[in-house]
Amino acid sequence: MQQGLFRSLVAALLLSGAASGQSQSDQSLGDVARANHAKQQAQAASGTLPKVITNQDLPADPLGVPESSPSDPMTEVSGVDRPDRYADQQLTNRLAAEQRATGQWRARIQDQENRIADLQSRIDHLNATIHNSVGTAQYDTPVNRYQAIQMERLAMMQQMLDQQKRRLATMEDLARRAGMNQ
Repeated sequence: MQQGLFRSLVAALLLSGAASGQSQSDQSLGDVARANHAKQQAQAASGTLPKVITNQDLPADPLGVPESSPSDPMTEVSGVDRPDRYADQQLTNRLAAEQRATGQWRARIQDQENRIADLQSRIDHLNATIHNSVGTAQYDTPVNRYQAIQMERLAMMQQMLDQQKRRLATMEDLARRAGMNQ
């Protein structure tokens, strides 16, 4: 019984909401257009039209604004000369960035040179152990399997060394192009 009463109450509320919504939108589109047209005519008759400003209404040379060339930025605002601190700060920032870049290039090049020196010392040590075990340089063929593996490793290390040297040359060239003087 209570559920039936509740359902009928909800249905009544929904129907009353729909009816009130319909009564608010009783105007048709034509009625709204006519009302808007009447409003515009009333404004025109009273002489209170809003003023529309276009580019043609603006003066070509506004008063109080000095002419400036593109190469000379305007430094006057309201007739007050101001020092160009922005340009000074920009120059300082650029010089600091160049110094950091120079330092970074030097560090990267020094790191690459250290890698090359380390690899060269490892190659020299491996070369010495191979030649010491053979005894003479008359035979460059390996005596046993271990020496064969060491010789293959030596060849790979030599290729790595050549690659690192090419990388160092490229880095030095890029640093010169970036303006770093060594």
